Amino acid sequence: MTTSTHRPNLIFFIPDELRASSVGCYGDPVSLTPNIDRLASQGTRFNQCHVQHTVCTPSRTSFTTGWYPHVRGHRTLWNMLRPEDPNLLKYLKRAGYDVIWGGKNDLLSPEAFAESVSDWNLGRFSSSARPGGHGTPPYSFDDPRYYTFLYEAMPDGIETVGDFQHVDGAVQWLLQRKSDRGRPFALYLPLTFPHCPYHAPEPFHSRYSADQIGPLRPSGLPGKPDFHVRIREARRLGELDERFFRELHAVYLGMIGVTDALLGMLLDALDETGHASDTAVFLFADHGDWAGDYGLVEKWPSALDDCLTRVPLIVRVPGDGFARGHVVAEPVELFDVMATALDLAGIVPTHTHFARSLVPQLAGAPGDPDRAAFSEGGYDPHEPHAFEGRPESGGLFRDPSHIYYPKGRLQQDHPLSVCRATSIRTMTHRLVRRPLGVSELYDLVVDPLELHNVYGDVHYATVRGDLEQRLLDWYIHTADVVPPLEHPRSLPRFDGPSSLVAGSL
Repeated sequence: MTTSTHRPNLIFFIPDELRASSVGCYGDPVSLTPNIDRLASQGTRFNQCHVQHTVCTPSRTSFTTGWYPHVRGHRTLWNMLRPEDPNLLKYLKRAGYDVIWGGKNDLLSPEAFAESVSDWNLGRFSSSARPGGHGTPPYSFDDPRYYTFLYEAMPDGIETVGDFQHVDGAVQWLLQRKSDRGRPFALYLPLTFPHCPYHAPEPFHSRYSADQIGPLRPSGLPGKPDFHVRIREARRLGELDERFFRELHAVYLGMIGVTDALLGMLLDALDETGHASDTAVFLFADHGDWAGDYGLVEKWPSALDDCLTRVPLIVRVPGDGFARGHVVAEPVELFDVMATALDLAGIVPTHTHFARSLVPQLAGAPGDPDRAAFSEGGYDPHEPHAFEGRPESGGLFRDPSHIYYPKGRLQQDHPLSVCRATSIRTMTHRLVRRPLGVSELYDLVVDPLELHNVYGDVHYATVRGDLEQRLLDWYIHTADVVPPLEHPRSLPRFDGPSSLVAGSL
């Protein structure tokens, strides 16, 4: 591991549930994201970055290890990284980085923090944050809007958003460290917005209207998996009209505006402290959000739609050797963040992983047009402990008034609605394979919104066969990893008689 004093500082700015298609520089015609766009103009934007899982914890364990969720069973909300697991933050800390954490977890088990993180209370540096909260649904329990996650505006300003405390804490921490050019640092900022419930402080909450939002992906499409219908029934979404979902989507864009403003605070602090010249900034999300598309809200563990798997990935690296305003059109996988950050830091990982360093692309090179992105999700019926809504998960899914109750109840009552799924996404097609459910195939050249499932279409039989073969090969190659150690094959040394005496059994 490198001990050079010229290693860049690293910042990982990670909104939760931010889909790429709702960001200005990714083509959204309405969304105002000047700070994200600014970062993209100063670095490299990856146009087709796809997550390895569409649920928080599995995605985070992947982008810090370079492992697919199936490699070590990190496929649920509760199976986080353990002390024996490798991870990006641990590598950085062992190499001499001060690893400073500000935000939610969904990554490390409690006993794994000490070895991976130097300080996980960054928010204490904030002096401007004020108490706030998500509140409760503003509708009566018998209102079909109750379970939609759409709330009224937050009553106070941006300072009451939980993310503000962590980003402002990072700003104050940077200001205090302004003249310190000693040990390199890594700021890990796993934020919450624009995760539902859908609401924001003003003026962000009302920044956009339903009239500004173009047509969303329609509901009731043929060829979709059964959870589309079941979610709409469980949440009573079918009782709401199309305009309602455009209103909800407008608020989602307002939440993205909050995230963009917080990024602006951080970028300004880097400029003010001079750390813009020695700090690499990564912006990405753990997964996307339906946000009204297909008449659905939030996400689903076995859903692998493009609006859920495709997230922004923007990286700005200081120095003359790195590109500015570069766009990589070819597919990459989100866990490439791990390999890329370690490469920038001069750290050679010692565990087997499947991520690729994107440093050549950061220097202006194109991507690999033949590369595919792989995603997965869902649970098997033989693993009831993996399902959301299980009794031991507490009151989260047992109280009918809880906003997540329909989600947990649906998984318990209809386990095949959340059956395991895998996806391969190329430049031209997406295949989703569900052994116990509806499989999907989309021709992204003519159907970029994934509206027409052609899995059973004979005209696509060759494409389907090729992708399924490639998916099978991928599973074989990534099924597990062999630890880099060897156990002696001989018996251990025998130092005394056994406590079992002949005839005692």
